[in-house]
Amino acid sequence: MINPLTAQIDAALEHLSRVDPIMAGAIALVGPCLLEPNPDVFEALVDAIISQQISVKAADAIMARLRAATPGGLITPGALIQLDHDALRAAGLSTPKARYVSDLTGRVASGQLPLSHLPELDDEAIIEQLTAVKGIGRWTAEMILIFALGRLDVLPVDDLGFAEGVREAYALEARPTRKELLARGETWRPYRTIATWYMWRMRRLSMSSERPRTRIVSL
Repeated sequence: MINPLTAQIDAALEHLSRVDPIMAGAIALVGPCLLEPNPDVFEALVDAIISQQISVKAADAIMARLRAATPGGLITPGALIQLDHDALRAAGLSTPKARYVSDLTGRVASGQLPLSHLPELDDEAIIEQLTAVKGIGRWTAEMILIFALGRLDVLPVDDLGFAEGVREAYALEARPTRKELLARGETWRPYRTIATWYMWRMRRLSMSSERPRTRIVSL
């Protein structure tokens, strides 16, 4: 499958490398941008809710059990609306997350949240609609903009991994504040998503090169 963002990513890399020497170095170190959005917005939202505050491995296991509990193994509004609270809990969702998924499913199934119309809206309008759903905050909505809708100019300033990536890449003594991240992001417009992706990768590279830890750190 051809990544529909390929041409835009190429333009983004050229722009970011030209306007920011540090970002140019990060791009050279990390290599090609592998961001490839998943167009299934509903499944991405369910996955985002489930993934909150737990490891990737645990979230994947719950998604697999949830898929196994639905007709045909599908994560769709029509499939999930058939699962009651107890069935969602049996798949591994916490009580709050079961409520959140039920709220999302009900809103989409009833047409109150028409996901097919989201691509027609600007980023802030999408965030406003998604954050009306229980359990979905601005950060989760921004992840949907990036990983499901392929929006290129998202700057998730509340994301810890992004902030730590900036600290690492720019050799800062302390983690940058939201205000500092917003200011730095102005240089990266209109490709702040791609810059964010590289800062995430810089954080991962930093963590993989560190000495073994005495405790587990969740990315």
